[in-house]
Amino acid sequence: MGNRYFEVLERASSFLEKQGIEGYSILFVFLERKGWTKTDWLLHLKEEISPEEEQQITEDLKQLGQNYPPQYLLGYSDFFEHRFLVNEHTLIPRPETEELVDRCLKENLNQPLTVVDVGTGTGAIGISLKLARPDWQVIAIDISEEALKIAEQNATRLGATIDFIHGDGLKPIKATKIDILISNPPYISNAEWDLMDKSVRTFEPKTALFAENDGLAIYQQLAEEAKERLNPNGKIYLEIGFQQGQAVKQLFQQAFAHKQVEIAQDLSGNNRMIIVS
Repeated sequence: MGNRYFEVLERASSFLEKQGIEGYSILFVFLERKGWTKTDWLLHLKEEISPEEEQQITEDLKQLGQNYPPQYLLGYSDFFEHRFLVNEHTLIPRPETEELVDRCLKENLNQPLTVVDVGTGTGAIGISLKLARPDWQVIAIDISEEALKIAEQNATRLGATIDFIHGDGLKPIKATKIDILISNPPYISNAEWDLMDKSVRTFEPKTALFAENDGLAIYQQLAEEAKERLNPNGKIYLEIGFQQGQAVKQLFQQAFAHKQVEIAQDLSGNNRMIIVS
């Protein structure tokens, strides 16, 4: 009798744990590759594993053992119930960002609005909004041409018609007046580098993570640029680092004295969003 699924995966998992890496990630990758649910896993875990599958687990384990993110290994990541292609040129979409999208959708109905997603990465925010609000005109901007290639592929695969623009912040938007500005910009300060997860530090794109001025540089830029481009009754939705609430609030309150600027929490209770309305 050969090895059984659960034996091989248990060994693989404890191998990762010993290196201080999330043991579950190997089971996650295995189930994704097989297209199995947790229920399928429970039904099959005592069956014999094929040599090919064992070989695949060994290869995956080698990568995961070097802190390579499981999403890059698979080439995709799920976000807001859609599947997005990801690679090393794009940030892996996070659950907190789903909350930003959710908040934006709850507060804005399907009517012709111009919506701009700055630093679109995989396109996760802009595409999710467009699919939920077909009447919105969504423009997605990124400074990375490599990221835009992936975002365009994602839009095509998911059937979302979006204008993708290569550029820095809101600079490419000249004549258009914006109804909703939404962004998950780079917001990690250089001082926070040591606190970052090793897989993030090693493999995720630095330009999508780090910003100067204690992580505030892009907010300063967006606050300035949005002053001229936001419609008088326009709104802004931003993801922030959990320690940046007050600083970012202040920036946008200065830029938009007549508007309400609110710090909102994510499901874990951390400051995670700035809403200007």
